[in-house]
Amino acid sequence: MSTPPGRKAVRSDLEQVFRSAYPRVVAVAARVLGSGDQAEDVAQEVFLTFGRSRVPAGEAVGWLCVAAAHTALNHLRTGRRRASREKAAGVGDAVSPDVADLVVTLDERRRVRGALARLPRKQAVALVLRHSGLSYAEVAAALDLSPGSVGTVVRRAESALRKELNRHAPSD
Repeated sequence: MSTPPGRKAVRSDLEQVFRSAYPRVVAVAARVLGSGDQAEDVAQEVFLTFGRSRVPAGEAVGWLCVAAAHTALNHLRTGRRRASREKAAGVGDAVSPDVADLVVTLDERRRVRGALARLPRKQAVALVLRHSGLSYAEVAAALDLSPGSVGTVVRRAESALRKELNRHAPSD
């Protein structure tokens, strides 16, 4: 059976790659987004793109993790713009006093995600991949870096993240 004109064939190794890499791809997206549901949406999007790609099977996991980080950062940036529009419209202003601790925790996570979204893309992706459990070698392969430079990129990303958090710290 041939592929209809205008449609790309789906990879024959997609199911095998999906079964082995899906948990890691969701974990990378969740690290950025903080939401399992949104992370699964990102993973589906990434696997759909991968299914029509020509990425070599040996590079699949690294490619998928980088794509998940990029896609999640895009969703994060889009969500930040939406949240700012909702705030301007007064949506979600009511907060119950009994959930104050939860609100503080959520606000801190939102601040970190906002700062992460403002970092240069390569730094943000390196930070997310490394803190999602990828080894230095895996991060290096995924981002086309030398393994020895991954630590430097990650440390610079952490420093830039701290600066962003301090720059946008709420004033009391």
